[in-house]
Amino acid sequence: MARAFADELDLLNVEHAVARILAETERPVEAYDATLETIGRSLGWELGAVWESGTDDPLLRCVRTWHATDGAPEFEALSERITLAPGDGLPGRVALSGEPLWVVDAPDDTNFPRAAVARRVGLHAAFAFPLRSARGAVGVMEFFSRELREPDERLLQTMRVLGSQIGQFVARRQAEEEVRASEQRMRAMLESALDAVVTMDHRGWVLGWNHAAETTFGYRADEAVGRDMADLIVPAELRAAHRKGLARVLDGGQPVILDRRLELTAVHRNGAEFPVELTITRIALPGLPTFTGYLRDITDRRKAEEELRASRARLVEVADAERERIQRNLHDGAQQRLTAVLLNLGRLRDAPERSDLLQQAIDELATGLEELRELASGLHPSVLSERGLVAALEALALRSPISVRIDATLAQQLPGPVEAGAYYVVAEALANVNKHAGARRVVVRLRLEHDGLLVDVLDDGVGGADEDGRGLRGLVDRVEALGGTLTLASPPDSGTHLTARIPLR
Repeated sequence: MARAFADELDLLNVEHAVARILAETERPVEAYDATLETIGRSLGWELGAVWESGTDDPLLRCVRTWHATDGAPEFEALSERITLAPGDGLPGRVALSGEPLWVVDAPDDTNFPRAAVARRVGLHAAFAFPLRSARGAVGVMEFFSRELREPDERLLQTMRVLGSQIGQFVARRQAEEEVRASEQRMRAMLESALDAVVTMDHRGWVLGWNHAAETTFGYRADEAVGRDMADLIVPAELRAAHRKGLARVLDGGQPVILDRRLELTAVHRNGAEFPVELTITRIALPGLPTFTGYLRDITDRRKAEEELRASRARLVEVADAERERIQRNLHDGAQQRLTAVLLNLGRLRDAPERSDLLQQAIDELATGLEELRELASGLHPSVLSERGLVAALEALALRSPISVRIDATLAQQLPGPVEAGAYYVVAEALANVNKHAGARRVVVRLRLEHDGLLVDVLDDGVGGADEDGRGLRGLVDRVEALGGTLTLASPPDSGTHLTARIPLR
């Protein structure tokens, strides 16, 4: 019927064995396996299990099982499948109370969700005890027997002690694993970061050097760690200021550059200096100060900013030159014509013979109007507004002294800025061909592709066009202002191919 109580020597041997397991085992899972088998076999229990709850999840889940002989596969499978809330079943009641619990006949217990299966496989007596740590219970360990057993207080008292030892071991190992996992995640993040991340100690010596730092500064991590950071990446003329600032912070002075985004100069292993964006933070850890710097090479950004400033300056220069041209044309052309008309009309008013003066005034006025029309056409061709891009390009081709073929079929109306941009690309290209290329013929192609307009101008001239020339730079600025690109291919003696891609939006 009921089995005798556990022998005191057996309990002492179990305590020693479990202590040895915890001292020699690294992982909680291995400790669970060894402890379940030690307690179960030493004290004559046939099945054991360990339950755990998550840090933010109070539900208990069976994480390990053990059995002697054939065990109880159906009961073990059910245990591994279900979850128990605090207070539910044997593990839930122990987790809620924090105290060991003995059940003489588990299938008859009113709070035992696995009762039906336990009865079917012949399990009866059971006991469970909490695995306690400084932060509370981390789990519950339970054992079952196919016999009926009366409660054994000495066994439960021993399990209470062992539960504390096991719980502390599990909590410590879990914390260590969490730290290792956190360190691995942090290391992976640092290694995959696009910015150079450099950590230094209170002496200014490098402690950490990620992959981006290797790429940015040219030193491998094993070459950088342990060396003075100032000697590695700070230009010679700035090292004294760097060391003075570090000393001021260590002496409790007001930090000047901590937690601020700065643009400074760094130096590569090869001696080349380049601009970087830098942010330095102090790591909040006990002990001597440690600092981490986040550095980003901003050479490309500086170059882009300089190109933008240069482009804006060129646009202002072009606008000023265009205003001067308009003023000069008005002064030397149409204004002179209209002044002559005014004088002739004054003389005509007083002259007895008026026919010659009248005709002369009419001629001067007609010429002045024609000059004004040409000037206005230079600002924005009227044919472009009235008849569209293709007609305006055909008008350009008719005025060209060399043969120009327009190959364009546009099935839709294009936005005005796109048409104007394409027109001036072709106009400037034809002007350059006429002046410099020595070409016999030119082909202009326009086609729509991928929500953009593609403009090609090809000639059979001498090639060698200068892509940095003033005219082409103006076209680049005009096309880029529309979000497009302009490319030039002009090998010597092989003609010139100018391509503009202008988005429709």
